[in-house]
Amino acid sequence: PTPKLSSADGRRASDASALILILHGWCRPVSSGSMLARSSLAYKHKLSSQIFLRRRTSSSSLRKCSARSSGVRTMASSDSGDSFDYDLFTIGAGSGGVRASRMSAAAGGRVAICEMPFSTKASDSAGGAGGTCVIRGCVPKKLLVYGSSYATSFQDAKGFEWELDTEPRHHWGKLIAKKNAEINRLTGIYQKLLGGAGVEYIEGRGKIVGPNEVEVNGKVYTARNILISTGGRVSVPDLPGVEHVISSDDALELPELPKSMAIVGSGYIALEFACIFNAMGVETHVFYRQPLPLRGFDEEVRQFLYEQMVEKGIHMHPNESPEAVEKKADDAYVLKTASGGSHEVGKVMFATGRKPNVKNLGLETVGVEMAQNGAVKVDPYSKTTAEGIWAIGDVTDRINLTPVALMEGMAICETLFKNNPTKADHTEVPCAVFTQPPVSCVGMTEEEAIAEFGDVDVYTSNFRPMKHTISGSGERCLMKLIVHPTTDKVVGVHIVGDEAGEIMQGIAIAVRMGATKHDFDRTIGIHPTAAEELVTMRTVTRQVRKEAKAVAS
Repeated sequence: PTPKLSSADGRRASDASALILILHGWCRPVSSGSMLARSSLAYKHKLSSQIFLRRRTSSSSLRKCSARSSGVRTMASSDSGDSFDYDLFTIGAGSGGVRASRMSAAAGGRVAICEMPFSTKASDSAGGAGGTCVIRGCVPKKLLVYGSSYATSFQDAKGFEWELDTEPRHHWGKLIAKKNAEINRLTGIYQKLLGGAGVEYIEGRGKIVGPNEVEVNGKVYTARNILISTGGRVSVPDLPGVEHVISSDDALELPELPKSMAIVGSGYIALEFACIFNAMGVETHVFYRQPLPLRGFDEEVRQFLYEQMVEKGIHMHPNESPEAVEKKADDAYVLKTASGGSHEVGKVMFATGRKPNVKNLGLETVGVEMAQNGAVKVDPYSKTTAEGIWAIGDVTDRINLTPVALMEGMAICETLFKNNPTKADHTEVPCAVFTQPPVSCVGMTEEEAIAEFGDVDVYTSNFRPMKHTISGSGERCLMKLIVHPTTDKVVGVHIVGDEAGEIMQGIAIAVRMGATKHDFDRTIGIHPTAAEELVTMRTVTRQVRKEAKAVAS
Protein backbone atom coordinates (compact mmCIF):
# COMPACT_ATOMS: atom_id res chain seq x y z
CA PRO A 1 0.00 0.00 0.00
CA THR A 2 1.18 3.49 -0.83
CA PRO A 3 1.65 5.70 2.27
CA LYS A 4 0.12 9.19 2.37
CA LEU A 5 2.89 11.70 1.74
CA SER A 6 3.09 15.47 1.84
CA SER A 7 4.09 17.22 -1.37
CA ALA A 8 7.34 18.29 0.30
CA ASP A 9 8.30 14.67 0.92
CA GLY A 10 7.10 13.40 -2.42
CA ARG A 11 10.37 13.47 -4.31
CA ARG A 12 12.46 11.83 -1.57
CA ALA A 13 9.78 9.22 -0.80
CA SER A 14 9.36 8.25 -4.43
CA ASP A 15 13.11 7.95 -4.89
CA ALA A 16 13.46 5.92 -1.69
CA SER A 17 10.59 3.59 -2.60
CA ALA A 18 12.10 2.83 -5.96
CA LEU A 19 15.49 2.25 -4.37
CA ILE A 20 13.99 -0.18 -1.82
CA LEU A 21 12.35 -2.14 -4.64
CA ILE A 22 15.69 -2.34 -6.43
CA LEU A 23 17.53 -3.53 -3.30
CA HIS A 24 14.93 -6.24 -2.75
CA GLY A 25 15.50 -7.57 -6.26
CA TRP A 26 12.17 -6.49 -7.74
CA CYS A 27 13.79 -4.71 -10.67
CA ARG A 28 16.92 -3.12 -12.06
CA PRO A 29 17.21 0.63 -12.67
CA VAL A 30 16.55 1.32 -16.36
CA SER A 31 19.32 3.89 -16.59
CA SER A 32 21.31 6.14 -14.31
CA GLY A 33 18.89 8.43 -12.55
CA SER A 34 15.91 7.66 -14.79
CA MET A 35 14.01 5.80 -12.06
CA LEU A 36 15.00 7.85 -9.07
CA ALA A 37 14.58 11.25 -10.75
CA ARG A 38 10.76 11.08 -10.96
CA SER A 39 8.89 12.48 -7.97
CA SER A 40 5.16 12.47 -8.58
CA LEU A 41 3.01 9.99 -6.69
CA ALA A 42 1.15 9.17 -9.88
CA TYR A 43 4.40 8.05 -11.46
CA LYS A 44 5.19 6.02 -8.36
CA HIS A 45 1.87 4.15 -8.61
CA LYS A 46 2.52 3.40 -12.27
CA LEU A 47 6.12 2.38 -11.60
CA SER A 48 5.14 0.01 -8.76
CA SER A 49 2.61 -1.85 -10.89
CA GLN A 50 5.07 -2.10 -13.76
CA ILE A 51 7.78 -3.41 -11.45
CA PHE A 52 5.44 -6.07 -10.02
CA LEU A 53 4.41 -7.17 -13.50
CA ARG A 54 8.00 -7.13 -14.68
CA ARG A 55 9.12 -9.31 -11.77
CA ARG A 56 6.56 -11.95 -12.68
CA THR A 57 6.96 -11.92 -16.46
CA SER A 58 10.44 -10.65 -17.36
CA SER A 59 11.87 -14.02 -18.45
CA SER A 60 12.94 -14.54 -22.01
CA SER A 61 10.78 -16.64 -24.34
CA LEU A 62 13.65 -19.09 -24.74
CA ARG A 63 13.79 -19.83 -21.01
CA LYS A 64 10.00 -20.19 -20.84
CA CYS A 65 10.16 -22.78 -23.61
CA SER A 66 12.95 -24.57 -21.71
CA ALA A 67 10.89 -24.66 -18.53
CA ARG A 68 7.84 -26.02 -20.31
CA SER A 69 9.75 -28.61 -22.30
CA SER A 70 11.33 -29.98 -19.12
CA GLY A 71 7.93 -30.53 -17.57
CA VAL A 72 8.94 -28.48 -14.52
CA ARG A 73 6.63 -25.65 -13.51
CA THR A 74 8.77 -22.72 -12.43
CA MET A 75 7.69 -19.46 -10.77
CA ALA A 76 8.25 -17.66 -14.06
CA SER A 77 6.18 -20.17 -16.03
CA SER A 78 3.37 -20.44 -13.46
CA ASP A 79 0.37 -18.20 -12.98
CA SER A 80 1.13 -14.68 -11.86
CA GLY A 81 -1.67 -14.63 -9.27
CA ASP A 82 -0.69 -13.66 -5.75
CA SER A 83 -3.25 -15.57 -3.69
CA PHE A 84 -0.71 -17.53 -1.60
CA ASP A 85 0.92 -16.47 1.65
CA TYR A 86 4.31 -17.60 0.33
CA ASP A 87 6.00 -18.62 -2.88
CA LEU A 88 7.88 -21.35 -0.98
CA PHE A 89 7.22 -22.98 2.37
CA THR A 90 10.01 -25.27 3.60
CA ILE A 91 9.40 -27.97 6.21
CA GLY A 92 12.69 -28.69 7.98
CA ALA A 93 15.56 -26.29 8.65
CA GLY A 94 18.45 -28.64 8.05
CA SER A 95 21.33 -27.80 5.74
CA GLY A 96 19.41 -28.37 2.51
CA GLY A 97 16.23 -26.63 3.61
CA VAL A 98 18.08 -23.59 4.90
CA ARG A 99 20.12 -23.27 1.71
CA ALA A 100 17.09 -23.60 -0.55
CA SER A 101 15.12 -21.09 1.52
CA ARG A 102 17.89 -18.49 1.77
CA MET A 103 18.76 -18.60 -1.91
CA SER A 104 15.09 -18.53 -2.95
CA ALA A 105 14.44 -15.48 -0.78
CA ALA A 106 17.53 -13.79 -2.23
CA ALA A 107 16.12 -14.48 -5.69
CA GLY A 108 12.96 -12.56 -4.83
CA GLY A 109 10.71 -15.25 -3.41
CA ARG A 110 8.47 -14.90 -0.37
CA VAL A 111 9.75 -17.77 1.76
CA ALA A 112 8.95 -19.29 5.14
CA ILE A 113 10.57 -22.22 6.90
CA CYS A 114 9.42 -24.19 9.93
CA GLU A 115 11.45 -26.27 12.36
CA MET A 116 10.79 -27.88 15.72
CA PRO A 117 12.35 -26.56 18.97
CA PHE A 118 16.06 -27.18 19.52
CA SER A 119 17.34 -30.35 21.16
CA THR A 120 20.62 -32.22 20.84
CA LYS A 121 18.59 -35.42 20.41
CA ALA A 122 15.98 -35.68 17.67
CA SER A 123 12.43 -36.70 18.53
CA ASP A 124 8.88 -36.29 17.25
CA SER A 125 8.73 -32.91 18.98
CA ALA A 126 12.33 -31.63 18.89
CA GLY A 127 14.84 -30.73 16.19
CA GLY A 128 16.49 -27.36 15.72
CA ALA A 129 17.85 -25.05 13.02
CA GLY A 130 20.85 -26.68 11.37
CA GLY A 131 19.40 -30.17 11.39
CA THR A 132 21.28 -33.42 11.81
CA CYS A 133 24.61 -32.22 10.44
CA VAL A 134 25.00 -29.25 12.75
CA ILE A 135 23.32 -30.57 15.89
CA ARG A 136 23.80 -34.33 16.05
CA GLY A 137 25.89 -35.35 13.05
CA CYS A 138 28.88 -34.10 11.07
CA VAL A 139 29.86 -31.12 13.22
CA PRO A 140 29.71 -32.55 16.77
CA LYS A 141 31.17 -35.83 15.55
CA LYS A 142 34.12 -34.06 13.94
CA LEU A 143 34.74 -32.12 17.14
CA LEU A 144 34.98 -35.42 19.03
CA VAL A 145 37.26 -36.81 16.31
CA TYR A 146 39.58 -33.84 16.85
CA GLY A 147 39.46 -34.31 20.61
CA SER A 148 40.17 -38.02 20.51
CA SER A 149 43.02 -37.69 17.99
CA TYR A 150 45.19 -35.93 20.59
CA ALA A 151 45.58 -39.26 22.38
CA THR A 152 47.48 -40.59 19.38
CA SER A 153 49.49 -37.37 19.12
CA PHE A 154 50.67 -37.73 22.70
CA GLN A 155 51.92 -41.23 21.91
CA ASP A 156 53.57 -40.15 18.65
CA ALA A 157 55.33 -37.31 20.47
CA LYS A 158 57.32 -39.79 22.55
CA GLY A 159 58.90 -41.12 19.36
CA PHE A 160 60.14 -37.59 18.67
CA GLU A 161 61.72 -37.50 22.14
CA TRP A 162 59.11 -35.46 23.93
CA GLU A 163 59.07 -36.36 27.61
CA LEU A 164 55.70 -36.29 29.32
CA ASP A 165 56.24 -35.98 33.06
CA THR A 166 52.69 -37.15 33.77
CA GLU A 167 50.21 -39.12 31.68
CA PRO A 168 47.71 -36.77 29.97
CA ARG A 169 44.22 -36.76 31.49
CA HIS A 170 41.01 -36.06 29.62
CA HIS A 171 37.75 -34.62 30.96
CA TRP A 172 35.03 -36.05 28.71
CA GLY A 173 32.19 -34.15 30.37
CA LYS A 174 33.91 -30.80 29.80
CA LEU A 175 34.45 -31.64 26.13
CA ILE A 176 30.75 -32.47 25.71
CA ALA A 177 29.84 -29.13 27.35
CA LYS A 178 32.13 -27.24 24.95
CA LYS A 179 30.71 -29.18 22.03
CA ASN A 180 27.18 -28.23 23.05
CA ALA A 181 28.15 -24.58 23.40
CA GLU A 182 29.47 -24.61 19.84
CA ILE A 183 26.32 -26.33 18.57
CA ASN A 184 24.16 -23.68 20.24
CA ARG A 185 26.26 -20.95 18.62
CA LEU A 186 25.90 -22.52 15.18
CA THR A 187 22.16 -23.10 15.37
CA GLY A 188 21.77 -19.46 16.35
CA ILE A 189 23.81 -18.44 13.31
CA TYR A 190 21.53 -20.50 11.06
CA GLN A 191 18.48 -18.62 12.33
CA LYS A 192 20.24 -15.28 11.84
CA LEU A 193 21.17 -16.20 8.29
CA LEU A 194 17.56 -17.02 7.52
CA GLY A 195 16.34 -13.76 9.03
CA GLY A 196 18.98 -11.78 7.21
CA ALA A 197 17.85 -13.30 3.91
CA GLY A 198 14.24 -12.33 4.58
CA VAL A 199 13.01 -15.85 5.34
CA GLU A 200 10.27 -16.08 7.96
CA TYR A 201 11.28 -18.63 10.62
CA ILE A 202 8.36 -20.43 12.28
CA GLU A 203 9.09 -22.70 15.23
CA GLY A 204 6.86 -25.75 15.31
CA ARG A 205 6.10 -29.01 13.55
CA GLY A 206 4.90 -28.64 9.98
CA LYS A 207 2.27 -30.85 8.40
CA ILE A 208 0.82 -30.76 4.91
CA VAL A 209 -2.97 -30.60 5.32
CA GLY A 210 -3.97 -30.04 1.71
CA PRO A 211 -2.72 -28.90 -1.68
CA ASN A 212 -0.56 -25.81 -1.09
CA GLU A 213 -1.35 -25.86 2.63
CA VAL A 214 0.94 -26.38 5.64
CA GLU A 215 -0.22 -26.35 9.24
CA VAL A 216 2.13 -25.26 12.04
CA ASN A 217 0.96 -24.85 15.63
CA GLY A 218 -2.68 -24.93 14.55
CA LYS A 219 -2.31 -22.19 11.92
CA VAL A 220 -2.59 -22.97 8.21
CA TYR A 221 -0.24 -21.27 5.75
CA THR A 222 -0.64 -21.35 1.97
CA ALA A 223 2.26 -21.62 -0.46
CA ARG A 224 2.64 -21.99 -4.19
CA ASN A 225 5.41 -24.54 -3.55
CA ILE A 226 6.17 -26.75 -0.55
CA LEU A 227 9.64 -28.16 0.07
CA ILE A 228 10.15 -31.22 2.28
CA SER A 229 13.63 -31.26 3.85
CA THR A 230 13.06 -33.13 7.08
CA GLY A 231 16.17 -35.33 6.81
CA GLY A 232 16.51 -38.72 8.48
CA ARG A 233 16.25 -40.26 11.92
CA VAL A 234 18.19 -42.99 13.72
CA SER A 235 16.86 -46.49 12.99
CA VAL A 236 17.49 -49.51 15.20
CA PRO A 237 16.28 -53.09 14.65
CA ASP A 238 13.41 -54.38 16.74
CA LEU A 239 15.25 -56.88 18.93
CA PRO A 240 14.71 -58.06 22.50
CA GLY A 241 16.32 -55.56 24.85
CA VAL A 242 16.63 -52.81 22.26
CA GLU A 243 15.49 -50.34 24.93
CA HIS A 244 18.90 -50.79 26.58
CA VAL A 245 20.99 -49.65 23.60
CA ILE A 246 22.19 -46.15 22.76
CA SER A 247 22.23 -44.50 19.33
CA SER A 248 24.61 -42.00 17.77
CA ASP A 249 22.42 -39.21 19.20
CA ASP A 250 22.97 -40.63 22.69
CA ALA A 251 26.68 -41.25 22.10
CA LEU A 252 27.19 -37.53 21.49
CA GLU A 253 25.64 -36.79 24.88
CA LEU A 254 27.21 -39.43 27.13
CA PRO A 255 27.91 -37.81 30.52
CA GLU A 256 30.89 -40.12 31.02
CA LEU A 257 32.74 -42.80 29.09
CA PRO A 258 32.16 -46.48 29.80
CA LYS A 259 35.05 -48.85 30.33
CA SER A 260 33.97 -50.91 27.33
CA MET A 261 31.63 -50.51 24.38
CA ALA A 262 30.01 -52.81 21.81
CA ILE A 263 29.05 -51.06 18.58
CA VAL A 264 26.72 -52.87 16.19
CA GLY A 265 27.13 -51.77 12.56
CA SER A 266 29.92 -51.17 10.07
CA GLY A 267 28.92 -48.02 8.23
CA TYR A 268 30.73 -44.72 8.57
CA ILE A 269 28.84 -43.73 11.74
CA ALA A 270 29.71 -46.98 13.53
CA LEU A 271 33.37 -46.89 12.50
CA GLU A 272 33.87 -43.22 13.32
CA PHE A 273 32.50 -43.67 16.83
CA ALA A 274 34.53 -46.84 17.27
CA CYS A 275 37.70 -44.87 16.55
CA ILE A 276 36.65 -42.01 18.85
CA PHE A 277 35.93 -44.28 21.81
CA ASN A 278 38.97 -46.45 21.21
CA ALA A 279 41.29 -43.42 21.16
CA MET A 280 39.69 -42.22 24.41
CA GLY A 281 40.72 -45.46 26.10
CA VAL A 282 37.43 -47.35 25.88
CA GLU A 283 37.75 -51.06 25.09
CA THR A 284 35.86 -51.05 21.81
CA HIS A 285 34.23 -53.96 19.95
CA VAL A 286 32.57 -53.67 16.52
CA PHE A 287 30.03 -56.31 15.40
CA TYR A 288 28.80 -56.51 11.81
CA ARG A 289 27.25 -58.98 9.38
CA GLN A 290 29.59 -58.55 6.44
CA PRO A 291 33.10 -60.00 6.08
CA LEU A 292 34.47 -56.44 5.88
CA PRO A 293 33.27 -53.07 7.20
CA LEU A 294 32.17 -50.06 5.14
CA ARG A 295 29.94 -51.78 2.58
CA GLY A 296 29.76 -49.95 -0.74
CA PHE A 297 33.33 -48.69 -0.65
CA ASP A 298 36.24 -50.06 -2.66
CA GLU A 299 37.09 -53.63 -1.53
CA GLU A 300 40.80 -52.90 -1.20
CA VAL A 301 40.01 -49.83 0.89
CA ARG A 302 37.70 -51.87 3.12
CA GLN A 303 40.38 -54.49 3.74
CA PHE A 304 43.05 -51.86 4.42
CA LEU A 305 40.86 -49.95 6.87
CA TYR A 306 39.98 -53.17 8.69
CA GLU A 307 43.69 -53.89 9.17
CA GLN A 308 44.39 -50.35 10.38
CA MET A 309 41.55 -50.47 12.92
CA VAL A 310 42.81 -53.78 14.27
CA GLU A 311 46.32 -52.32 14.49
CA LYS A 312 44.87 -49.46 16.56
CA GLY A 313 43.51 -51.97 19.05
CA ILE A 314 39.83 -52.09 18.04
CA HIS A 315 38.24 -55.54 18.36
CA MET A 316 36.52 -56.34 15.06
CA HIS A 317 33.83 -59.06 14.94
CA PRO A 318 32.86 -59.76 11.31
CA ASN A 319 30.02 -62.09 10.27
CA GLU A 320 28.15 -61.44 13.51
CA SER A 321 24.46 -60.50 13.80
CA PRO A 322 22.89 -59.18 17.02
CA GLU A 323 20.02 -61.16 18.52
CA ALA A 324 19.36 -59.59 21.91
CA VAL A 325 20.66 -57.23 24.57
CA GLU A 326 20.35 -57.96 28.28
CA LYS A 327 20.91 -55.56 31.15
CA LYS A 328 22.82 -56.84 34.17
CA ALA A 329 23.48 -53.49 35.84
CA ASP A 330 23.63 -49.78 34.97
CA ASP A 331 27.14 -50.28 33.59
CA ALA A 332 26.87 -53.90 32.46
CA TYR A 333 25.06 -55.14 29.36
CA VAL A 334 25.29 -58.41 27.45
CA LEU A 335 25.13 -58.46 23.66
CA LYS A 336 24.06 -61.84 22.28
CA THR A 337 24.75 -62.75 18.66
CA ALA A 338 23.32 -65.26 16.20
CA SER A 339 26.51 -67.34 16.35
CA GLY A 340 25.88 -68.01 20.05
CA GLY A 341 28.31 -65.40 21.27
CA SER A 342 27.74 -63.48 24.51
CA HIS A 343 29.71 -60.29 25.14
CA GLU A 344 29.48 -58.24 28.33
CA VAL A 345 30.29 -54.53 27.99
CA GLY A 346 29.61 -51.21 29.69
CA LYS A 347 27.45 -49.85 26.85
CA VAL A 348 25.88 -51.20 23.67
CA MET A 349 25.50 -48.80 20.75
CA PHE A 350 23.51 -49.53 17.59
CA ALA A 351 24.64 -47.69 14.45
CA THR A 352 22.65 -49.78 12.01
CA GLY A 353 21.39 -47.02 9.75
CA ARG A 354 18.97 -44.14 9.42
CA LYS A 355 15.52 -43.84 7.88
CA PRO A 356 13.77 -40.94 6.13
CA ASN A 357 11.94 -38.67 8.56
CA VAL A 358 8.40 -38.62 7.12
CA LYS A 359 6.28 -39.42 10.18
CA ASN A 360 3.14 -37.26 10.50
CA LEU A 361 4.02 -35.03 7.56
CA GLY A 362 0.64 -35.62 5.91
CA LEU A 363 2.19 -36.72 2.64
CA GLU A 364 -0.48 -39.33 2.02
CA THR A 365 -3.18 -36.64 2.00
CA VAL A 366 -1.76 -34.94 -1.09
CA GLY A 367 -0.63 -37.96 -3.12
CA VAL A 368 3.11 -37.94 -2.46
CA GLU A 369 4.39 -41.40 -3.31
CA MET A 370 6.93 -43.16 -1.09
CA ALA A 371 9.58 -45.78 -1.81
CA GLN A 372 9.57 -49.10 0.01
CA ASN A 373 12.14 -47.82 2.52
CA GLY A 374 9.96 -44.81 3.35
CA ALA A 375 11.87 -42.28 1.26
CA VAL A 376 10.01 -39.61 -0.69
CA LYS A 377 10.03 -40.40 -4.42
CA VAL A 378 11.32 -37.55 -6.56
CA ASP A 379 12.26 -36.97 -10.19
CA PRO A 380 15.67 -35.59 -11.29
CA TYR A 381 14.44 -32.07 -10.47
CA SER A 382 13.55 -33.14 -6.88
CA LYS A 383 9.84 -32.88 -7.67
CA THR A 384 7.52 -35.34 -5.92
CA THR A 385 4.50 -37.01 -7.48
CA ALA A 386 2.27 -34.24 -6.08
CA GLU A 387 1.97 -30.92 -7.89
CA GLY A 388 3.86 -28.11 -6.17
CA ILE A 389 5.61 -30.35 -3.64
CA TRP A 390 9.38 -30.92 -3.75
CA ALA A 391 11.83 -32.83 -1.57
CA ILE A 392 15.60 -32.74 -1.02
CA GLY A 393 18.20 -34.23 1.30
CA ASP A 394 18.16 -37.43 3.31
CA VAL A 395 14.36 -37.67 3.22
CA THR A 396 14.74 -38.69 -0.45
CA ASP A 397 17.52 -41.23 0.33
CA ARG A 398 19.61 -40.48 -2.75
CA ILE A 399 23.11 -39.61 -1.52
CA ASN A 400 22.82 -38.78 2.17
CA LEU A 401 25.55 -36.18 2.55
CA THR A 402 25.25 -32.56 3.67
CA PRO A 403 26.97 -31.04 0.61
CA VAL A 404 24.63 -33.05 -1.62
CA ALA A 405 21.61 -31.60 0.18
CA LEU A 406 23.09 -28.11 -0.32
CA MET A 407 23.48 -28.78 -4.04
CA GLU A 408 19.90 -30.04 -4.27
CA GLY A 409 18.71 -26.91 -2.46
CA MET A 410 20.52 -24.69 -4.95
CA ALA A 411 18.90 -26.62 -7.81
CA ILE A 412 15.46 -25.99 -6.27
CA CYS A 413 16.16 -22.25 -6.25
CA GLU A 414 17.31 -22.29 -9.88
CA THR A 415 14.21 -24.22 -10.92
CA LEU A 416 11.58 -22.28 -9.01
CA PHE A 417 12.91 -18.74 -8.90
CA LYS A 418 15.43 -18.26 -11.70
CA ASN A 419 13.46 -19.85 -14.55
CA ASN A 420 16.31 -22.32 -15.02
CA PRO A 421 15.06 -25.89 -14.45
CA THR A 422 18.05 -27.65 -12.91
CA LYS A 423 18.51 -31.34 -12.18
CA ALA A 424 20.33 -32.42 -9.04
CA ASP A 425 23.74 -33.69 -10.15
CA HIS A 426 24.80 -36.78 -8.22
CA THR A 427 27.80 -37.73 -10.34
CA GLU A 428 31.36 -37.93 -8.96
CA VAL A 429 30.40 -36.89 -5.44
CA PRO A 430 33.44 -36.97 -3.11
CA CYS A 431 33.05 -38.21 0.44
CA ALA A 432 35.06 -38.86 3.58
CA VAL A 433 34.84 -41.20 6.55
CA PHE A 434 36.52 -39.69 9.62
CA THR A 435 37.93 -42.85 11.04
CA GLN A 436 41.49 -42.94 12.39
CA PRO A 437 43.05 -43.03 9.82
CA PRO A 438 40.36 -41.37 7.69
CA VAL A 439 39.06 -42.59 4.34
CA SER A 440 38.14 -40.43 1.36
CA CYS A 441 37.19 -41.16 -2.24
CA VAL A 442 35.72 -39.74 -5.41
CA GLY A 443 34.45 -41.53 -8.48
CA MET A 444 34.23 -45.26 -9.02
CA THR A 445 35.43 -48.16 -6.94
CA GLU A 446 37.57 -50.74 -8.71
CA GLU A 447 34.61 -53.12 -8.75
CA GLU A 448 32.29 -50.51 -10.27
CA ALA A 449 34.84 -49.60 -12.94
CA ILE A 450 35.31 -53.23 -13.96
CA ALA A 451 31.55 -53.71 -14.20
CA GLU A 452 31.20 -50.52 -16.26
CA PHE A 453 34.20 -50.75 -18.59
CA GLY A 454 35.61 -54.26 -18.36
CA ASP A 455 39.14 -52.95 -18.93
CA VAL A 456 40.72 -51.08 -16.01
CA ASP A 457 44.22 -50.07 -14.95
CA VAL A 458 44.81 -49.82 -11.20
CA TYR A 459 47.65 -47.90 -9.54
CA THR A 460 48.23 -48.29 -5.80
CA SER A 461 50.74 -47.14 -3.22
CA ASN A 462 50.76 -48.67 0.26
CA PHE A 463 53.39 -46.97 2.40
CA ARG A 464 54.42 -45.83 5.87
CA PRO A 465 54.12 -42.03 6.10
CA MET A 466 57.30 -40.15 6.98
CA LYS A 467 55.85 -39.05 10.31
CA HIS A 468 55.53 -42.64 11.49
CA THR A 469 59.05 -43.70 10.54
CA ILE A 470 60.04 -42.06 13.83
CA SER A 471 56.81 -41.87 15.86
CA GLY A 472 56.76 -45.62 16.37
CA SER A 473 53.19 -45.95 15.13
CA GLY A 474 52.34 -48.82 12.82
CA GLU A 475 49.86 -46.69 10.87
CA ARG A 476 50.16 -46.90 7.08
CA CYS A 477 48.66 -45.02 4.13
CA LEU A 478 46.94 -46.30 0.99
CA MET A 479 46.47 -44.31 -2.21
CA LYS A 480 44.73 -45.70 -5.26
CA LEU A 481 43.99 -44.49 -8.79
CA ILE A 482 41.56 -46.25 -11.12
CA VAL A 483 42.12 -45.45 -14.79
CA HIS A 484 40.19 -46.25 -17.97
CA PRO A 485 42.96 -47.57 -20.26
CA THR A 486 41.37 -46.45 -23.54
CA THR A 487 40.67 -42.83 -22.61
CA ASP A 488 43.38 -42.58 -19.89
CA LYS A 489 40.75 -40.85 -17.75
CA VAL A 490 41.06 -41.17 -13.97
CA VAL A 491 37.65 -42.52 -12.98
CA GLY A 492 38.29 -43.13 -9.29
CA VAL A 493 40.62 -41.98 -6.52
CA HIS A 494 40.80 -43.49 -3.02
CA ILE A 495 42.87 -42.50 0.00
CA VAL A 496 43.22 -43.97 3.48
CA GLY A 497 45.53 -41.84 5.58
CA ASP A 498 45.96 -38.61 7.52
CA GLU A 499 44.02 -35.64 6.11
CA ALA A 500 42.49 -37.80 3.38
CA GLY A 501 39.43 -35.56 3.13
CA GLU A 502 41.47 -32.38 2.86
CA ILE A 503 43.54 -33.88 0.04
CA MET A 504 40.53 -35.31 -1.77
CA GLN A 505 38.66 -32.02 -2.01
CA GLY A 506 41.25 -30.73 -4.48
CA ILE A 507 41.53 -34.05 -6.30
CA ALA A 508 37.74 -34.13 -6.75
CA ILE A 509 37.92 -30.97 -8.87
CA ALA A 510 40.42 -32.62 -11.21
CA VAL A 511 38.37 -35.82 -11.50
CA ARG A 512 35.19 -33.86 -12.18
CA MET A 513 36.97 -31.92 -14.91
CA GLY A 514 37.96 -35.19 -16.60
CA ALA A 515 41.65 -35.33 -15.68
CA THR A 516 43.68 -38.11 -17.25
CA LYS A 517 46.47 -40.18 -15.80
CA HIS A 518 48.81 -38.18 -18.03
CA ASP A 519 47.55 -34.99 -16.33
CA PHE A 520 48.39 -36.50 -12.95
CA ASP A 521 51.82 -37.64 -14.18
CA ARG A 522 52.83 -34.23 -15.50
CA THR A 523 51.77 -32.46 -12.29
CA ILE A 524 54.71 -31.54 -10.07
CA GLY A 525 54.51 -33.06 -6.62
CA ILE A 526 54.84 -31.17 -3.34
CA HIS A 527 57.71 -32.69 -1.39
CA PRO A 528 57.83 -34.08 1.19
CA THR A 529 54.12 -34.91 1.51
CA ALA A 530 52.03 -38.05 1.42
CA ALA A 531 49.82 -36.48 -1.25
CA GLU A 532 52.67 -36.39 -3.80
CA GLU A 533 52.19 -40.16 -4.20
CA LEU A 534 49.11 -39.36 -6.28
CA VAL A 535 51.25 -37.77 -9.00
CA THR A 536 54.26 -40.11 -8.82
CA MET A 537 52.66 -43.52 -9.35
CA ARG A 538 54.08 -44.55 -12.73
CA THR A 539 53.87 -48.34 -12.63
CA VAL A 540 50.49 -50.00 -12.97
CA THR A 541 49.75 -52.34 -10.06
CA ARG A 542 47.32 -54.51 -12.02
CA GLN A 543 45.53 -54.48 -15.33
CA VAL A 544 42.05 -55.91 -15.57
CA ARG A 545 40.92 -56.92 -19.04
CA LYS A 546 37.79 -58.54 -20.40
CA GLU A 547 39.82 -61.44 -21.76
CA ALA A 548 41.74 -61.99 -18.52
CA LYS A 549 40.57 -61.04 -15.06
CA ALA A 550 43.93 -59.68 -13.96
CA VAL A 551 47.39 -59.42 -15.39
CA ALA A 552 50.24 -58.60 -13.04
CA SER A 553 52.26 -55.60 -14.04
